Amino acid sequence: MDYKKAGNSFWLRVDRGEEIVSAIKKVAEKENIHCGAVWGIGAVNKVVAGLFDTSKKQYVSYTLEGDMEIVSLTGSITQMKGDHYLHLHIGLSDINGNMKGGHLNEAIVSGTCEIHIAHTEGFVDRQFDPDVGLNLMKFN
Repeated sequence: MDYKKAGNSFWLRVDRGEEIVSAIKKVAEKENIHCGAVWGIGAVNKVVAGLFDTSKKQYVSYTLEGDMEIVSLTGSITQMKGDHYLHLHIGLSDINGNMKGGHLNEAIVSGTCEIHIAHTEGFVDRQFDPDVGLNLMKFN
């Protein structure tokens, strides 16, 4: 992984065999990004994604394997209890154009992945909401 700062943005290149979520978190920690938006494109061959089951108030995860194109990777960087908190979603297409996606937990790059982080000054916190079962943004 390599990256460059340009103004209030960071441009990342995540290389073959590397994991996307940990690469984004590494840059967020190193550059003290506590409030940011994330976009990305690229190619992956293993993804762990999921969805939030609102009736059970828990995430259900699944693994996708094979060559896939990232049609959209989007999300946010905030903080919770002083730690960096990534909330990422991914849309993927397989060789036949079939779409899959969900909440992104892990993705292994098969070719390359290009990520843009737009850094905004300040902080956005998160707090667990027991009624919803999610870590919601909290604005002071």
